[in-house]
Amino acid sequence: MTVSADGLPEAAAPGDPAPPPGLVVVGRFDQPPGYGISRPRGADSWLFTWTTGGQGRLRHGSTEARAGTGDLVVLAPGVAHGYGVAQGAPHWAFWWVHCQARPSWRSWLRPYDAGEGMYVVAPTPDAVHGRIEAAFRRMLDDARWTGTEAPPVTAPGEESVAVAHGTAARELALCSLEEVVLLTAGAAPTQPPRPGVDARVRRAQALIAADPAAPHTVRSLAEHVALSPSRFAHLFTQHLGQSPMRVLREARLRHAARLLESTDLSVERVAAASGFASPFHFNRVFRDRYGRPPGAYRGSGPMVGA
Repeated sequence: MTVSADGLPEAAAPGDPAPPPGLVVVGRFDQPPGYGISRPRGADSWLFTWTTGGQGRLRHGSTEARAGTGDLVVLAPGVAHGYGVAQGAPHWAFWWVHCQARPSWRSWLRPYDAGEGMYVVAPTPDAVHGRIEAAFRRMLDDARWTGTEAPPVTAPGEESVAVAHGTAARELALCSLEEVVLLTAGAAPTQPPRPGVDARVRRAQALIAADPAAPHTVRSLAEHVALSPSRFAHLFTQHLGQSPMRVLREARLRHAARLLESTDLSVERVAAASGFASPFHFNRVFRDRYGRPPGAYRGSGPMVGA
């Protein structure tokens, strides 16, 4: 296995051994202008990047993205890619992980597909950034665990890259990364905010996206943004073209679809976990939205564009 200048595994060149199955490599960098990595053959693993400062640029095939603080950008394997400090940015501080993604993560990331296997989860609420940072730090510590003593704690300034060799270390690191994916893909809106949308409407959107199964009502959402229910409902519909309850129902249906794709929960439990009080109502609105009842959707997978 060849290793690039940034310490990450390259795609295997002719004659190179393939990366070990289940390899997990995690690290944190703060790079100056001029830093950049190019992999014309892509990589054999998934690459997750979480930006904590400055700005980065990432290219995956012909798809490009700029990453700022709080943005998670994920690159699927097998596609030519490159990344580095964005032009004009003073630096790029970021966490990165190379690994094989768990199957359930794909359904969580699907709404953020920017094309050619690049997923851009942005923006994410400031309220979850501290917990995401803690998950990455825990991942770096767990990746260094040998399994024979307490997991080490990496002090600031110590080793910035770790490779998880043992089974326990790999699984612990992947559990932390799964927490990151859930916190970002579960909290970020699936569509970028429209220019000119009132800040109070955006906050209500974020509340719905963060927990679609919560017992939201027009009144409760209005209280969160300090508006009367009637004023809030009018403002929300005016700016987004849909009522608050219509947007909430769509968020709950997307959440239910992800649960059906990635878990073996019964349809009744999926309905309850997605905020639907009645399984019969859930079956009807799910069929209307996806063209199939929940059981059939699970059996055949999502439709293209769903």
